[in-house]
Amino acid sequence: MVKKILLLLSVTILSCKLTKDIVIPTGAVHDHAMVVSAREEASEIGASILKQGGNAFDAMVATELALAVSYPQAGNIGGGGFMVYRKANGETGALDYREKAPLAATRDMFLDHDGNVIKGKSTASAFASGVPGTLAGLFAVHNKYGTLPLKQIMAPVIALARRGIVISQNQAESLAAYRATFIKVNGQNSLFSQDYKVGDTIKHVALANTFQRIADNGRDEFYKGQTAEKLIAFLSAKGGLMTIKDLNSYEAKWRSPITFNYKNLKITSMSPPSSGGICLSQIMKMIEPYDLAEMGHNSVETIQLITEAERRAYADRNSYLGDPDFVKIPVKELMDSLYIKNRMSDFTFERASKSSDISKGKIAGYESTETTHYSIVDPQGNAVSVTTTLNDNYGSKIYCDELGFFLNNQMDDFSAKPGVPNLYGLTGTEANSIDPQKRMLSSMTPTIVDKDNKLFMVVGTPGGSTIITSVLQTILNVYEFNMSMQEAVDAPRFHHQWLPDEINFEPNSFDKKTLDTISHKGYKVNEKSKEIIGQVNAILVLPNKKLEAGADKRRDNAASGF
Repeated sequence: MVKKILLLLSVTILSCKLTKDIVIPTGAVHDHAMVVSAREEASEIGASILKQGGNAFDAMVATELALAVSYPQAGNIGGGGFMVYRKANGETGALDYREKAPLAATRDMFLDHDGNVIKGKSTASAFASGVPGTLAGLFAVHNKYGTLPLKQIMAPVIALARRGIVISQNQAESLAAYRATFIKVNGQNSLFSQDYKVGDTIKHVALANTFQRIADNGRDEFYKGQTAEKLIAFLSAKGGLMTIKDLNSYEAKWRSPITFNYKNLKITSMSPPSSGGICLSQIMKMIEPYDLAEMGHNSVETIQLITEAERRAYADRNSYLGDPDFVKIPVKELMDSLYIKNRMSDFTFERASKSSDISKGKIAGYESTETTHYSIVDPQGNAVSVTTTLNDNYGSKIYCDELGFFLNNQMDDFSAKPGVPNLYGLTGTEANSIDPQKRMLSSMTPTIVDKDNKLFMVVGTPGGSTIITSVLQTILNVYEFNMSMQEAVDAPRFHHQWLPDEINFEPNSFDKKTLDTISHKGYKVNEKSKEIIGQVNAILVLPNKKLEAGADKRRDNAASGF
């Protein structure tokens, strides 16, 4: 009898444990395919391409162009981005279509005669724009992996641009906040200088015409044709440096992604000139020896551990990372297990480290903001993770009414002067200085995660310097803290980036006792920042092979699939 009771008790305990491990999806779930992006219109167009028999790469082209229409503060053809992919057979790769400095760019172009940074020149002038890479990237993807004709992919995007976008509450607030700037930069009659209210429709006729020329004439339309000529004439009139030769010579570049393991996960993320993959690898390797699940989600210990790992990774980012075509980057050394162990050797739970006491790690023999993300999984099991940007909200704020798009202010992502922070508070050194045709360092972190050699998660986010840490916490929320995809995306986030030496907590999201304890240990708590800590769009492959979306509740993000 006693044995039967013990056996029954054991089964009950085991049953409870199994029940606890089963996570109930809280986001949208689809059987075969999923697109998650910043706008419902873009996600639906991407999903429609998949329904027509297109693959994830076809859907990437459609989704990105649809975001240029529906999410102009970050979706773009006047900027650039990064893509990481995983094909159904497990093959992975990465594409760099980051903007480049114009041929006429110089190292000190944003400094005055006294060597001081000229305020606004790298963010709000025609000098701020790097050579756009978006269309070169999309054509590179389509030429290599696309299956549907480009005209078929672009048709619903062109129709969307002509039909127009209905303004949401979030967009109305955003447009109102920048309206005075749009008027100052582009004049009273510019498309985005008008006073838009919730429910109004913006028709993008000029952008539709640009898209139609590109659909008819191909890649050369943007880089060598009528669109190229109009763009250069427009920027020249604004005093910009970019020339037709800059557009003619631009090429997207296929790169090997950063790949590493975290426990039984295989993580594939973006390589330089994105700092995302290396920093993500360093942080995850620094925290891997600790039992985060036991510590608890957003507990004092968990916050401390992640903060200290972030502090050290961002210090290395500042010193070592840049465009690999211009500087030697010690990738293997930065990801070496002994190096990682040494970086955390002075960490203690008793008190905070000080960023002033922590600089780059010692490597023998070595010298040297608004964005948008979308995730796609197709019925065949191909996955793409794409982050694209104009840098700041609406880029440089310079809008070409004749062509229908904003220009980026990506030149601000270079180090205008060593040690002087950029738009996102990030500093840099010689590795990220300005040179002609050089790609500026980025924090974009499009990422794909495998578990047990199978596709597990597609994830990424906008957020400037907070991108890396938001991707990190989303992965950990699912893997370590047993959350659904939607719960993981919606969970409160925090961020540390070495300098300034403070932890940014999402406002009104952490309990006072936790923040007080963190403060008493010597950490500076910043809960006042209004910057959103990421805006994650992710997909999780469930145990039953269905797909769960995580579309960030912080804006208008939406999922579509079937």
